[in-house]
Amino acid sequence: MQVTIAGLQSGGAISPELSFCAPSASGHTQDGGNKSPAISWSKGPAGTKSYAIIMSDADVPTRFDDANQEGKTIPASLPRKTFYHWVLVDMPANEQSLALGEDSSGVNKAGKPPGKRDYGMRGVNDFGGFLKGTFGGYDGPCPPWNDELLHHYTFTVYALDVPTLGLQGGFGGKEASTAMEGHVLASGSITGTYTQNTALIGKQ
Repeated sequence: MQVTIAGLQSGGAISPELSFCAPSASGHTQDGGNKSPAISWSKGPAGTKSYAIIMSDADVPTRFDDANQEGKTIPASLPRKTFYHWVLVDMPANEQSLALGEDSSGVNKAGKPPGKRDYGMRGVNDFGGFLKGTFGGYDGPCPPWNDELLHHYTFTVYALDVPTLGLQGGFGGKEASTAMEGHVLASGSITGTYTQNTALIGKQ
């Protein structure tokens, strides 16, 4: 399957319009546009009964002791882990796109509700591990501004042979991935990069 995000070339830089945080000339960081991307995908194979989208960042530091601290950096050599930014399942089989801002249209630091939407079932992303609240649906890139490693964000669309995974609103990326096992007919991905580190901007 081919996955396309408007304004993003594969391997290219993600726009601050889609990010939770954006570089700032004063104070290092500010709110980004946090709009969910205009994403589209090619039709799944025969037997496709639903689609799912998962966006993840595999470059998140395993330790945040020095994150966003003046005079310190997070070394690129620090071990990393996966962070889920977007989990959306049970999307109708006749849908092949979402419009810009359809699942998120700005920063809400109290979170957004998971659960049923017209275009699918929202799971929870991993922002709840850093901020108070439940963060359903899409929330964009927000790497520490002093991280020496460029972050890579992968958007994957799955064509599934079931109309629903039977998950409720409190599920996350791991639960969705487990529920999809044995039901994936096809998938496709696109990866973009993002940083708030001024030393890395322009090297994307």
